[in-house]
Amino acid sequence: MAKKKKEKEKRGFARELLSFVLYVAAVVLATFLIIHFVGQRTYVSGSSMENTLSDGDNLIVDKLTYRFSDPKRFDIIVFPYRYEENTYFIKRIIGLPGETVQIADGRIYIDGEELIESYGREVIKNAGLAAEPITLGEDEYFVLGDNRNDSTDSRDISVGLISRDEIIGRAFIRIWPLSKFGILRHQ
Repeated sequence: MAKKKKEKEKRGFARELLSFVLYVAAVVLATFLIIHFVGQRTYVSGSSMENTLSDGDNLIVDKLTYRFSDPKRFDIIVFPYRYEENTYFIKRIIGLPGETVQIADGRIYIDGEELIESYGREVIKNAGLAAEPITLGEDEYFVLGDNRNDSTDSRDISVGLISRDEIIGRAFIRIWPLSKFGILRHQ
């Protein structure tokens, strides 16, 4: 009788252990799927997106939207820096595929027309690569930081044009600091 009781206890313990292991595996799998396909947390380092984003801001990056739709002008995107592993840039899309972008006299021109926007509030001092017209390919984007005179972006050869497949996602919501918590304005 005591032997049967011990066997029953062992089976009960084994079931509980298996149940716990399966639960932990499901949580790990769900976390992986969410981080890989839906969204992830990132933080802002530097002042290139001032006044929209500040150094130390924590954001949630929406990785799902661009699986179903194309990036739009003025979206704030996250993409990897080509020359440094585990380094990501956060910039605003200015030029869309097929458009011609140029910066002249401190102003941005898209297909020869001045871009009216409210994000870069200063006259651009350095046009960089965009001093001459740049025609974007069918999957290329031209990006700028909102702090136009203190940003390494598509004007700089180290960043250049961003291809669609390089875009990790769209900066969606600021979660820190709490005083600035909220959805980021893109339009």
